[in-house]
Amino acid sequence: MTTNSKPNRLAKEKSPYLLQHQYNPVDWFPWSEEAFNRAIQENKPVFLSIGYS
Repeated sequence: MTTNSKPNRLAKEKSPYLLQHQYNPVDWFPWSEEAFNRAIQENKPVFLSIGYS
């Protein structure tokens, strides 16, 4: 999998699981009002990842 040299927004989280994905090329949002508001604004569904490590 390709990684980014710049961390995504998960870099600000405390969860060890989320932190291990901070360089993932997917533009992930942590569970937050920001994520749901963005989905509403863009009329997009929310994709929920429950983890796979």
